[in-house]
Amino acid sequence: MPHPAETQAAGPAPGPRPEALAPLTGDFFDPACPQSVVPIRIGEKWAGMVVVCLADGPRRFSELKVPLRRITPKVLTETLRALERDGMVTRTAYNESPPRVEYALTDLGRTLLGPIQACREWAAANLPTLLAAREAYQNRQDHAAS
Repeated sequence: MPHPAETQAAGPAPGPRPEALAPLTGDFFDPACPQSVVPIRIGEKWAGMVVVCLADGPRRFSELKVPLRRITPKVLTETLRALERDGMVTRTAYNESPPRVEYALTDLGRTLLGPIQACREWAAANLPTLLAAREAYQNRQDHAAS
């Protein structure tokens, strides 16, 4: 039986399930597009943020560190390498002293700007609701633990 706080927070019971609802099967997702090869995953914040930082043109590692100040150099390097591996970013090393390296979006990488913008608009419209849901969830967890 659900905890009273859970029932109240969830709202009224949805009623019986429609009989026409098909069961989920092991081949529900198309095997031609496995999750393991998707270059940008929902919630993987750094890759999308790097793409946005490169939208206006090539940037050096140190330039990327300014708006991405919470990322460690190691994670930024890993993110850039993953984006390069997937053909989203190019890395150009210039034979200068001191050495200079720039990262830029490829044409394929630029195709991510539209979907990322849609995600940013969704977040702007729904962030207060999302944060309220998180707070309500945490309050239920705290209440259940006490």
